[in-house]
Amino acid sequence: MATYTFRLPDIGEGIAEAEIVAWHVSVGDLIEEDARIADMMTDKATVEMESPVSGRIVAVAGEVGDVIAIGSALVVIETEGEGEVEEPVAEPATVSKSLEPFVSSEVETPDAPPSPDTNRPMEGTKVLASPAVRQRAKDLGIDLAQVRPSEEGRIRHADLDQFLAYNSAGGYRPAGGQSADEHIKVIGMRRRIAENMAASKRNIPHFSYVEECDVTALEVMRAQLNSSKGDKPKLTMLPLLITAICRALPQFPMLNARYDDEAGIVTRYGSVHLGIAAQTPAGLMVPVIHDAQALNLWQLAREIGRLAEAARNGSAKPAELSGSTLTVTSLGPLGGIATTPVINRPEVAIIGPNRIVERPMFVSDSMGGERIEKRKLMNISISCDHRVVDGHDAASFVQAVKTLIQTPVLLLAS
Repeated sequence: MATYTFRLPDIGEGIAEAEIVAWHVSVGDLIEEDARIADMMTDKATVEMESPVSGRIVAVAGEVGDVIAIGSALVVIETEGEGEVEEPVAEPATVSKSLEPFVSSEVETPDAPPSPDTNRPMEGTKVLASPAVRQRAKDLGIDLAQVRPSEEGRIRHADLDQFLAYNSAGGYRPAGGQSADEHIKVIGMRRRIAENMAASKRNIPHFSYVEECDVTALEVMRAQLNSSKGDKPKLTMLPLLITAICRALPQFPMLNARYDDEAGIVTRYGSVHLGIAAQTPAGLMVPVIHDAQALNLWQLAREIGRLAEAARNGSAKPAELSGSTLTVTSLGPLGGIATTPVINRPEVAIIGPNRIVERPMFVSDSMGGERIEKRKLMNISISCDHRVVDGHDAASFVQAVKTLIQTPVLLLAS
């Protein structure tokens, strides 16, 4: 019998190591070619590792949560034949000191429910899938013709997982009765989020500022634009707010910046690369609208929808999850009265619009008097890095945004 050593391949430019977030095999398992081995997570993406050969697993590279270097052995597989074979891998640029002889990682972000689209195989067409995927689908009683492929029309194990998640009912706990205590290891995306948030709060002196804005006129304009949009995407509040932010930022360049505190350098950016915090099954992700200032309202709406969907189903590319210079985080209807969001380090500010509420307000009439009207109000929160941004500048910026959204015709002026 021969042994085949499968080494963790280079799964991204500049990536030197990856974390094991899930094993799909164990020592002694018989596997087929293309069978899933492990899920590996890097700083930028989650990757599914598949076996290039059939055989029996004789060694694996660590436990879930371990980090291994690119080029390190992930699994050793006993195959037919004689001798020892190794998967050729480019040498990693750097190697983590804490790695064991065997280690691998690739992470798969839990997928959102699939929606009907043209990627689904048409009835009567041949479904592309490996023998291992076909056998698993058969064992599960899944008709591959009903499964939406994630890439190039080929159905993979992740697509079966997505199909199962979408078609399963109920939660992971039985209804009624007392649930048992759970001990959950913090790994993968959740560990990255924990580390990033802790580093942000530990290193950045945050301060927050909240302002109330009257968005009654803005909501009227949004409804009018949506009623005559034709084939354009539906406008939510977010594209309008982003447009106001992009219009105001040139007066306050210290907010569209990143601070390298180790080098002591603040970089102010001419373009607005706006991060949009998005909740996914794996946790919070921040896809980036690059050059947001160059997009109109409908282009922003389309890009927001595309990036949010890509983040949820795990198809976002590394370039779409990096390079932000300012972040907006919104909980929509759950937005609360005010928020104090945590800065997405190394950025120096984060903006949090809150939910829209209706309240009576005093408004001026044409005769110079006042009357009470029902108005739509929304608070805008901003958190800033006090090492770089002064309170006066943050407040002035929010006031500039407020002026724009309370006079919405300015958002459409060239």
